[in-house]
Amino acid sequence: MITLNHTGVSHTVFHLLGIPGLEDQHMWISIPFFISYVIALLGNSLLIFIILTKRSLHEPMYLFLCMLAGADLVLSTCTVPQALAIFWFRAGDISLDRCITQLFFIHSTFMSESGILLVMAFDRYIAICYPLRYTTILTHTLIGKIGVITFLRSYCTIFPVVFLLKRLTFCQNNIIPHTYCEHIGLAKYACNDIRVNIWYGFCILMLTGVIDVLLIFVSYVLILCAVFRIPSQDARHKALNTCGSHICVIILFYGPGIFALLTQRFGRHIPPHIHILLANVCMLAPPMLNPIIYGIKTKQIQEQVAPLFFIKQK
Repeated sequence: MITLNHTGVSHTVFHLLGIPGLEDQHMWISIPFFISYVIALLGNSLLIFIILTKRSLHEPMYLFLCMLAGADLVLSTCTVPQALAIFWFRAGDISLDRCITQLFFIHSTFMSESGILLVMAFDRYIAICYPLRYTTILTHTLIGKIGVITFLRSYCTIFPVVFLLKRLTFCQNNIIPHTYCEHIGLAKYACNDIRVNIWYGFCILMLTGVIDVLLIFVSYVLILCAVFRIPSQDARHKALNTCGSHICVIILFYGPGIFALLTQRFGRHIPPHIHILLANVCMLAPPMLNPIIYGIKTKQIQEQVAPLFFIKQK
């Protein structure tokens, strides 16, 4: 996208429309948004509290889950309150600096979650393929270093986007048909050449997201090969069960995103509001459902949560 005839006057305030074409339905749409956000806040906060306060859960799998819950809290808080403000109060105005800050945290947190899911796949690989060396390989020191590296990778990779956007002159339309800001969605309103933004965003997607997906796939191929070599059927079932919740979360995280990318690339006749709704599903569904999935499929978490709700364990 190249536009050279700009006036030099740059917009400093933008207006988020919410979901264009469904403005009269915003109040109804806000109900599932609000319920999802409340569930995400309560579920992930409870998960973090239980893992941090119960010494029996200070194991690699649960510490990585704690990191994932923290990232879910940030991701949902970056997007849903802004959407609810648009739906309830028509408060769609957002400054350029705030818009860039929002998209920085959205993209970096999304990348952090991808990295955490990759690390969790590695954790399951070590637990099943090298069970006797599990605790000696994944020490608390190593887990801390992995967490720092995962978040540094995300924030350092997205940080240049801030400068790539700040250099632009936004002299075109300042109406954004979305519920939140995102990199190319904002850059396309610039009058400058944004090929650097497009290529940098593409490289980020290829070098982080795609590589993470491929490495997760390889990890689970190796895990499944190891599981089906286990002679005991009970041990095989237990090993598969420990991976079940993680596989569900991986599908939940990458599934809507891949589907949204496919519809944007090939679904040219799909109405814009469908694209916006799909983009919001990517932000709403994982933070809301992750704690539910782990709560249902992980016995150790069930045992810690149940007494909080006065449920007697059999």
